[in-house]
Amino acid sequence: MSTISTTQVISDSALDKPRTGTWDGGNEPFNASYGKLMMWFFLLSDAFTFAAFLTTYGLIRHRYAAYDPAVNGAFHFSTKWWPIPDKVFNAFPGLHGSDVPLGFVALMTMILIFSSVTMVLAVEAGHRMDKKDVQKWLLWTILFGATFLSSQAWEWSHFIHGTEEGTVMNDGTVFHGANLAMNQYGPVLFADLFFFITGFHGTHVFSGVCLLVYCFIATTNGTFEKRGHYEMVEKIGLYWHFVDLVWVFVFTFFYLV
Repeated sequence: MSTISTTQVISDSALDKPRTGTWDGGNEPFNASYGKLMMWFFLLSDAFTFAAFLTTYGLIRHRYAAYDPAVNGAFHFSTKWWPIPDKVFNAFPGLHGSDVPLGFVALMTMILIFSSVTMVLAVEAGHRMDKKDVQKWLLWTILFGATFLSSQAWEWSHFIHGTEEGTVMNDGTVFHGANLAMNQYGPVLFADLFFFITGFHGTHVFSGVCLLVYCFIATTNGTFEKRGHYEMVEKIGLYWHFVDLVWVFVFTFFYLV
């Protein structure tokens, strides 16, 4: 009687199964294609980068004293304490001289949230292979993204130029606005972190808008219809939702804390 080893039985049974890819678990683990899986890896690494930036902001923020009305009197900007976001970001386009604490930033946040909704609708239309709906919702997402970038440009411009009163610096001069070396609103690191973190996020939004424009053109040209799927729209949608989610953390850390 001949004996068949366990290894041989497993080997023979494995040969009976068709090889669909290089993965042991199949061609698409968790039903995710190679492209979507790589996008998730990229977003995970990018999340660590943003987490490091926001952690740095929190640690530096903790080093500086907060404004205390009992000690410092009526509020005014000073390099001795960390600025209050409500007092820094209180301007609104077209309402010169008005005090609208975080009003414009809240509007920017809502615009980005709406863009996530239209992106979801574009992906859903892609699943239905509805070319016209994909075009429509991609265009809305592009418009919302471009509006957010324009709003951020205005916010940067106002932050750079500062208030009419300005702040008396340590050398006795009056300085208006902020740059990487001087800051009317408080410690110079506040301005540095503002430009770096919001600028880094803005770069992501700009990249996302460029990718959305590519998707819109490819959809119009029928590229995805010829492929038989709109997976590219879904992958860029993952990136766009990530950018929106990161802004929620930036908004919380920088404008609310």
